[in-house]
Amino acid sequence: MRKDSSNPLIVQGDRSILLDIHAPGADEARCALIPFAELEKSPEHLHTYRITPLSLWNAASAGLSPEQILSVLEEFSRYAVPSNLLEWVSGTMSRFGKITMEEPAGGGGFLLLKTESAKIFREISASKKASKYLSPVEDEENTFRLDLLNRGTVKQELLKLGWPVKDLVPLKSGSPLEIKIRRQTRAGKPFEVRSYQEAASRAFVGDNNPGTGFGVIVLPCGSGKTVVGMNVMAMLQTETLILTMNTAAVHQWIDELKDKTFLDENSIGEYTGMAKDIKPVTVATYQILTWRGGKEEEFPHFNLFRSRSWGLVIYDEVHLLPAPVFRITAEIQTVRRLGLTATLVREDGLESDVFSLVGPKRFDVPWKEMEEQGWIAGASCSEIRVALPEELEFKYASASLREKHRISGENPVKAKTAAALVQRHQGEQILVIGQYLNQLGEIAALLDAPLITGKTPALHREKIYADFRSGKVKVIVVSKVANFAIDLPDASVAIQVSGSFGSRQEEAQRLGRILRPKDRDSVFYTIVTEHSVEENFAANRQKFLAEQGYEYSIIRMGDSCL
Repeated sequence: MRKDSSNPLIVQGDRSILLDIHAPGADEARCALIPFAELEKSPEHLHTYRITPLSLWNAASAGLSPEQILSVLEEFSRYAVPSNLLEWVSGTMSRFGKITMEEPAGGGGFLLLKTESAKIFREISASKKASKYLSPVEDEENTFRLDLLNRGTVKQELLKLGWPVKDLVPLKSGSPLEIKIRRQTRAGKPFEVRSYQEAASRAFVGDNNPGTGFGVIVLPCGSGKTVVGMNVMAMLQTETLILTMNTAAVHQWIDELKDKTFLDENSIGEYTGMAKDIKPVTVATYQILTWRGGKEEEFPHFNLFRSRSWGLVIYDEVHLLPAPVFRITAEIQTVRRLGLTATLVREDGLESDVFSLVGPKRFDVPWKEMEEQGWIAGASCSEIRVALPEELEFKYASASLREKHRISGENPVKAKTAAALVQRHQGEQILVIGQYLNQLGEIAALLDAPLITGKTPALHREKIYADFRSGKVKVIVVSKVANFAIDLPDASVAIQVSGSFGSRQEEAQRLGRILRPKDRDSVFYTIVTEHSVEENFAANRQKFLAEQGYEYSIIRMGDSCL
């Protein structure tokens, strides 16, 4: 087939894909890649994506077929797509569904793992890690028996072997609870579930048959993931446990539930360090769940998972689900599990565990597509490079890698640069975000702005947020506690002065703070010490921006009159 030399993709036999961002159709090609490929590099002209088994199995779970993926590659490829890649995509995706987990007729207190062939059966039998949880069924070919408790663990182990399990075991309905969405909020504003929120909810719930009711919804910050969660609750009509990042996020969930559903206030409970109320709908923090007295002790608050007959567990910011919670997640595989996130990137590499234990990706929309439809604000992204003061150069040169990161992150020139940017955007709602508390304290004093850190009492923290939302306060300085699940709809400028090494997930969350819909585009600045390790970390963080289609500019202090 004759190819068009102006097409934006170069598809290679090693499963990598180069995207020429200057070619016609580059934006369209990027959106088409998102469901089944992962971004690896994003320099100025050619971005590198890679197709992985996990990315293909997520695509298969979301309903994509090999033919649809191959059609995308054929349509946008500049050259002929390598035949070995075509075969590999089809072969890898065909593995999804070759092994099923099912409940035996009549129950029996155990589960069956059915393999499509004797070859797969033998491969699993030969695995020491997987086979110790499995027993061959004598009267049924190519079938194993496993205990209910090992349902999640077996799925984890088989995914490591390259065999995703299609879980067809019915899920518990949980205790019934009437949940209805309001057409008008308690504040008197019209309210309706948006079309993409409805589509995301239905992609998760499905037809309520086996194989549905678990998985992850990926939507941009500011697009209303909380509404998707509430809509799923209304579809399922069951008692629900909601897990989120911090106490402020717990209170936001509770406020949203009160504002947009007809749930009685006495049906909603808070389970945090401040309160331990377990109600038909309970909102808790990951932090309280993972607390324990010592490293050798049990996690006492894990009993929350068993305290009621939950029919749904919602994992807010699922990409940050703490590793200890995976253990209990493996135990509660009988409950519907909804993960909500803006990005499936995990810095600890546990994306495969999210797939196995919470569920596969069920719904995903490119950020730029949401922006074009007006559901989130547009944003311009700039990296501002500043020099390290001469008196710190020797200290930096002789420091360890971790110390280099801190020295460059706390570069005192950043405070003056942040102040200049605040002056440039005077009158707008501005967030200054950083990693190091001493640095943030100095910037807050320089700007005469309130400071929020993990040590800020919850009530005082929420008062500052409320004053910011009302416009009484125009600038706030925040640590990483504000990365997640904080609703600041009028924020239009974010100034990032330091961050967690090269965290793409943090970049997603911080950009998301300023993407609530508004009548103007937002601005996202990252201040970086030039000729330092920060430049390398910034390049990794920028992968997220590039992946979502955002252009970013690099400004040196000498190039700009800040």
